Amino acid sequence: MAGQGMERREVLRVMALAAAASQFPGFRRWAFACDHLADGALQPRPAQYTPQFFNPHEYASLERLTELILPSDGSPGANEAGVSEFVDFMVWSDPSLQYRFRYGLAWLDAHASNLHGKAFLDSGADQQTSILEHLAYKDRYRQGEEDGRAFFSLAREYTLMGFYTSKVGLEQLDFPGFKFYAESPGCPHGGDPEHLHLPRPKY
Repeated sequence: MAGQGMERREVLRVMALAAAASQFPGFRRWAFACDHLADGALQPRPAQYTPQFFNPHEYASLERLTELILPSDGSPGANEAGVSEFVDFMVWSDPSLQYRFRYGLAWLDAHASNLHGKAFLDSGADQQTSILEHLAYKDRYRQGEEDGRAFFSLAREYTLMGFYTSKVGLEQLDFPGFKFYAESPGCPHGGDPEHLHLPRPKY
């Protein structure tokens, strides 16, 4: 349900935001993709994440929402990457996001209650998916859900941001630019005679 990846023009902005977030010591699962440990030791992490902005119900709803946007379909998704932790921290850090996320989660609860008589988190998995599909796909848009569509777009943006700036997310992309080597790995074609006897470059 993620739709599409982030645009290239957003990469630098997103990585800068994620780098700032990586200084927060309270993350249990989310880890910045570009963090490299000089001594090779894992830094201690808390046994559980304590939400910085959302109340327990809001945070549980956010966690479920990010999981539905990027599910674990045969590979790690938002849950494994700790995306909800990242989003909570980013919202806590940016007052301009706080009302939009809090209102959006309240809208989801009210909308689910109108449709199914239960809050979004308490609705069945099929009901949750149906609600989000009507917000995500243009051919399923319904009148009166404009606020929900705006919130879903925002939540999806930050879900993708949290995932693709995490170690888990970039491992899925297998992007070599973010790999860390203690020493040069050398030529991957070491057994090829043509690579062993390359002529010296001319300058």
